[in-house]
Amino acid sequence: MSFGKLLVLLLGLAAVAFTVRVALTGTLGRDSSAHTAPRRQLDTVREKAKDLERQQQKAADDIARRLSE
Repeated sequence: MSFGKLLVLLLGLAAVAFTVRVALTGTLGRDSSAHTAPRRQLDTVREKAKDLERQQQKAADDIARRLSE
């Protein structure tokens, strides 16, 4: 195989790989929103857990206050 054919084959494979990557990701650049979505979901779950803990603690404090009166 000559150097020219090898170069054409290599460039063709690079073009196909680039086309497949763009088709699968939908963008030319880096898609950072896909990496931050799980982080946002985890932050939301943490916030809701903290809210539930605060509500439960408030309810426990109210019950303890009523029992002591």
